[in-house]
Amino acid sequence: MRHDKILKIVLGVGPALLLGGCDAVLLNPSGDVALQQRNLIYTATGLMLIVILPVIVATVLFAWRYRAANRKARYDADWDHSTRLELMIWSVPLLIIIALGSVTWVSTHLLDPYRPLSRISADKPLAAHVEPLTVEVVALDWKWLFIYPEYGFATVNELAAPVDRPIRFKITASSVMNSFFIPALAGQIYAMPGMQTMLHAVINAPGEYEGMSANYSGAGFSGMHFRFHGLDQAGFDAWVAKNRAAGGVLDRAGYLDLEQPSENDPVRRWATVDPDLYRLILNRCVRPGSTCMSDLMQPMEK
Repeated sequence: MRHDKILKIVLGVGPALLLGGCDAVLLNPSGDVALQQRNLIYTATGLMLIVILPVIVATVLFAWRYRAANRKARYDADWDHSTRLELMIWSVPLLIIIALGSVTWVSTHLLDPYRPLSRISADKPLAAHVEPLTVEVVALDWKWLFIYPEYGFATVNELAAPVDRPIRFKITASSVMNSFFIPALAGQIYAMPGMQTMLHAVINAPGEYEGMSANYSGAGFSGMHFRFHGLDQAGFDAWVAKNRAAGGVLDRAGYLDLEQPSENDPVRRWATVDPDLYRLILNRCVRPGSTCMSDLMQPMEK
């Protein structure tokens, strides 16, 4: 008996202790896009619970009321239809499906990752003169390369952006499909070789956030993490200066060395990057003498 009590305590308290230290970042994001996605999850869950909770309660009540020991419960074997009950059973789920479909359709278009942002947060519209910060993202085996064309430098496994400034990510991959994901910022989006995907997002609170690969891509996948820093403008300027002072040039030859598979890479910085490098990576023609995909896909002249 004593062992049974210990087992019950462990099963009851153990999960609570294990989950007590968890930071449910998806439910407490720091970026407006991720916040809207979270609210969509809440709305969809709430609509579905309108049906689920009554069904669960009714199941328990029916099981209790019509248990074998309850001799007072009335059993009507000839009852088989109720128009009022049928209308309720079918109309409520139908209305919920209509509401859920409408909310999802609208939100899917508003949260399209290719759609430029129209606001910084719920109470802060995007000013007309604000230009997004462009970051070119390349998923390598097994690390992340970030190129800042506006500032002319590049980093590996470290990313930063000013708070409340829109970010426009241009995303591709070197060899296999991957997935770019910063849970606190926005939903994940795939990185594919020879293709470019895009993600528009904004970080609304300063802090250090985890970025990762959300798609298995081989042996070094588990170490394919990076840090994303949300900084005020002064902090971001200092971070830019730090990268510009790092020295080194990331050119085509340097990229071909970097492209080689490696695991658990530390943060690396280059003060200067070939301005055409991302285009060459996207078109799979970094190696001298190779033909760019954009040239192969040019329409044939008549």
